[in-house]
Amino acid sequence: MESTERLPILVVEDEAAIRRGLCDLLAFHGYEPEGVERGDEGLQRGVEGAHALVILDVMLPGMNGFDVCEQLRAAKPRLPILMLTARGSEEDVLEGFRRGSDDYVTKPFSVAELVARAEALLRRSGRLGDAAEAGGDAPFDFGDWEIDPAELRATRGGEELELSRRDAEILGLFCREAGHIVGRRRLLEEIWGYPDPERVETRSVDMHIAKLRKKLAAPGDALIATVRGEGYRYSG
Repeated sequence: MESTERLPILVVEDEAAIRRGLCDLLAFHGYEPEGVERGDEGLQRGVEGAHALVILDVMLPGMNGFDVCEQLRAAKPRLPILMLTARGSEEDVLEGFRRGSDDYVTKPFSVAELVARAEALLRRSGRLGDAAEAGGDAPFDFGDWEIDPAELRATRGGEELELSRRDAEILGLFCREAGHIVGRRRLLEEIWGYPDPERVETRSVDMHIAKLRKKLAAPGDALIATVRGEGYRYSG
């Protein structure tokens, strides 16, 4: 198992048994959990603390999880937020994403799924595993471009481009997986944040990759090669 460096995780859940169970689970996996019951208290701790991840229920006393998520996202744009709730309708999932959540897990959930989702968000944020070396906030090379995720900028000689956050995350993922195929499902899960990618039209990934190739002046399969029926591969 990868070292978690005792990363602090905030759990905002009003059901005491679930809150204790989540905190015990996270502690077992090497994290440093903090559990709170109320939404307003969770917002305060999330804003004031230095957590690597927030696991947030929707139905909370004091303030509902959607409002907490929206205000946390405004205060800390880079903070990963995983929403956890029994409300699993498509409307609730979309509302969570609109308010700024990065992922959404419905109750009842499997322990393995929750840990995997949490660790995927921590990797994306650069707080866990290889993402801290490439694709977090540290600059990295992508072809003849230098990518600066913190500044959302790509430079090549005297040329400079602005990147979106999604551009930077895609390039970081390709860099970490250089030489390996990155499937559309993985892109939808880790970059787009969709919990059920089979239900999403994958053309959105293809269109974004095409725009990114054009932005980097890499027509066709230059830099990012299409592997028919599988996904994409960056050769480094």
